[in-house]
Amino acid sequence: MNEKIILDLLAEAGMLKRIKRSGWWMIGIPFEESVAEHSFRCAMVGYCLAKMEKVDPYKVVMMSLFGDLHEARINDQHKVASRYLNTRDAEKKAFEGQIERLDKNMRSELASMRLDYDKQNTKEALIARDADILECILQAKEYVDLGFSTAKKFFRAAPKHLKTKSAKGLYKKLSKWNSNKWWESLSEFKR
Repeated sequence: MNEKIILDLLAEAGMLKRIKRSGWWMIGIPFEESVAEHSFRCAMVGYCLAKMEKVDPYKVVMMSLFGDLHEARINDQHKVASRYLNTRDAEKKAFEGQIERLDKNMRSELASMRLDYDKQNTKEALIARDADILECILQAKEYVDLGFSTAKKFFRAAPKHLKTKSAKGLYKKLSKWNSNKWWESLSEFKR
């Protein structure tokens, strides 16, 4: 295995720490999350959903971790841009370019995982997509709880795209949940 190629891929993945999620800056959030921050928690959400749905968490976590890698090359495209750009083709082309120099086994596994996610024909792919949506809703809820009411718009459209029972159940709880209670209950300065 060529170590330089691996290091190049990891450096490219590191770019995601500097790329901000564009939907948040579109609505005026002054400290929007990075794509890497989204991908990290998306993988955690995916793991939890996979366990709840009793499917292979490895596949779901892999889809979640690598799901936005293409954004290191094409940036995060918000929904307005999608009206004018063929983002699906650009994402596919960027991802193919990112994995083309990897050894055959890694390239094959990642290409297969990406195809599975894009087709949405397996339970793992549906859960990985639900994890992506649910993480966005979680982030929106945290922004709302911090006083950014414009983030409420993400609560309207996203839930109708959730496919799994577990994701729908978490969303139902999330809409009434206070994202600050977990740390307030641990603090010595309880209200």
